[in-house]
Amino acid sequence: MHLTTSADGTALAYEVVGTGPAVVCVGGALNDRRSTASVAAALADRFTVYCYDRRGRGDSGDTAPYSVEREIEDLAAMAAVAGEPPRVYGMSSGAVLALRAVAAGLSMARLALYEPPLTAGLPGAPPAPVRYAERLADALAAGRRDEALRLFMVERVGMPAEVAAGAIRFPGLQAIAHTLPYDDAVVDVDDVPHAPAVPTLVLAGGDSPPWMRDAAGSVGVEVRVLPGQTHAVDPAVLAAALGEFFS
Repeated sequence: MHLTTSADGTALAYEVVGTGPAVVCVGGALNDRRSTASVAAALADRFTVYCYDRRGRGDSGDTAPYSVEREIEDLAAMAAVAGEPPRVYGMSSGAVLALRAVAAGLSMARLALYEPPLTAGLPGAPPAPVRYAERLADALAAGRRDEALRLFMVERVGMPAEVAAGAIRFPGLQAIAHTLPYDDAVVDVDDVPHAPAVPTLVLAGGDSPPWMRDAAGSVGVEVRVLPGQTHAVDPAVLAAALGEFFS
């Protein structure tokens, strides 16, 4: 594990593998740096890959108050560690964070996004749960992390309750449940940054719900569909697509 420091003094933990042009991986909700480790390993024969804990997760700090701008600064700090304008891969809410970072002026060589959940006003997307943000905040304030995770997994994401029941008990998810509002803030954008000013690849799973592919298409870039994949994309399939685009 390595550490760097963001602009506000927050420590950011990261791992680095491989040799070649720099790639920075940005995880999504309930992800830490381990979530992109398999993709990083598959790319390590061609790229130097950095996987970091977004603030509040894993071994990174969590300086208050939270803001999306601070998360953009965190990604800029990781780009500085890379020592060159990096290729950036973002997953889900991490894809939206990367998209917002490039719109804010962060220099990137290339940008790859997997299923950015830009669903605001999107026909066919599931409606936001009633009083979701308020209930999530109340659960977290009361220390009911299992309830917060259930709200996100079942009501927000649509995971079957019986599947969520097992995942909720996982200590790693309990430890970062308090970051769920951070991801809500990241994806809460009325004006989606369209057609990023860097070469951009948008990916979606062929077996994901159609609205997820439509959401990915709202970036304004043609979406490449990975047959047979869902939001839980196979790291080997993903790495093949990323390796081709980043080369």
